[in-house]
Amino acid sequence: MPSAAEQLAANFNFANLGKAHELRQRILFTLGALIVARLGTFIPMPGIDPVALAQQINSQGGGLLDVFNVLAGGAVNRMAIFALGIMPYISASIIIQLMTTVFPELEALKKEGEAGRKVMNQYTRYGTVGLAAIQAYGIALGLEHWGHVVVPEFAGLFFRLTTVITLTGGTILLMWIGEQITSRGVGNGISLIIFSGIVARFPQVISQSLESARTGALNPILLLGFAVFAAGLVAFIVFMERAQRRLFVTYPKRQVGNKIYGGESSHLPLKLNVSGVIPPIFASSILLLPTTVASFNAQNLPNWLQVLVTYVSRGQPLYLVLYAAMILFFAFFYTSVVFNPEETAENLKKYGGVFPGVRPGKKSAQFIDYTLTRITVIGALYLAFVCLIPEFFYYKYNLSFSLGGTSILIVVSVTMDTVAQIQSHLIAQQYEGLLKKSKLRGARR
Repeated sequence: MPSAAEQLAANFNFANLGKAHELRQRILFTLGALIVARLGTFIPMPGIDPVALAQQINSQGGGLLDVFNVLAGGAVNRMAIFALGIMPYISASIIIQLMTTVFPELEALKKEGEAGRKVMNQYTRYGTVGLAAIQAYGIALGLEHWGHVVVPEFAGLFFRLTTVITLTGGTILLMWIGEQITSRGVGNGISLIIFSGIVARFPQVISQSLESARTGALNPILLLGFAVFAAGLVAFIVFMERAQRRLFVTYPKRQVGNKIYGGESSHLPLKLNVSGVIPPIFASSILLLPTTVASFNAQNLPNWLQVLVTYVSRGQPLYLVLYAAMILFFAFFYTSVVFNPEETAENLKKYGGVFPGVRPGKKSAQFIDYTLTRITVIGALYLAFVCLIPEFFYYKYNLSFSLGGTSILIVVSVTMDTVAQIQSHLIAQQYEGLLKKSKLRGARR
């Protein structure tokens, strides 16, 4: 029999959305913040020639710049103030999470609840500023390497300083916008900023594909087949992202005074894909870094290094093999960082929860770890499949879909998460309405 929450979720409609005034304000705030984030991708950085820069970046296509350009919503092509995007914040968050496994002080902070989380967030912000400044300085050196065509004036220390201040400030502003969306809007602000940048490029990709089909450069039947496949891939991603392994948990009965508590059963849900979209982003960034660096100084490279760079370029068999292998590695590695079986087993033991046939404590932690490892194999293979199939379409039939499987993963995951949060707000609003009615009835009596 469905629960009350499930019945309320089944009654979800747009009429309920119109009645939820607080939710409507949150949605409007989120849309306004995302518009501001998008406007920042069109404000060029001072001291550069945007037209010459776009020509140089297009000539270096297929490298790491393409990955950053997609995640930054096209800001890299224009070298806008938001060109670094939100990637320094994501990198700093992952570094802080990794450091919690090395430094006991950070691990203790992680267990302190809300107070510890605020301190960890502050460390993440400091790390974001440092990483953004380093990346901005590297971008300044790269722009100067292209010469006075891209940087017509002020090349030197002054240009580097202004570049670092502008791009670092843009990343800090984006980080602040993301945090405001999370606290005052709907959904995860950082994810929504990346989502809006990817979605903003979809009309351009679709129009280019349709134009290619119209001019005969692309077979219309092939384009239709790709559209059907993309829809099926989205449905497959939704299914896999919602898939979970539920571990049955029982709570023994205990008597407190004259009352008996417990005796209930529940489950511990383990997602099939715990790592999310982090493995493909990291794998593509690491693999494309040598190609991007080599493209800045291709004429001075030895012949053997040029051959090696060619073999690891996008679309090459070696690239695809390494890409899949690194996705599998980061899927297991990041899952081990974000999910601690021992901590979960200890929490279950504290509240009296046990797995049937498994002793609490160390045995329960081993059982969780064993189950999580098995489902992570499926999740890692799923990530590799989703990310490699669009690569095949792109290089076999010249069909571009922005960042390929990674962009589809981000769009689908963020959409599902945002819709779930909207639904949660609506359910809470309906519960409040039911409580008010029950109070009124009680007053009449």
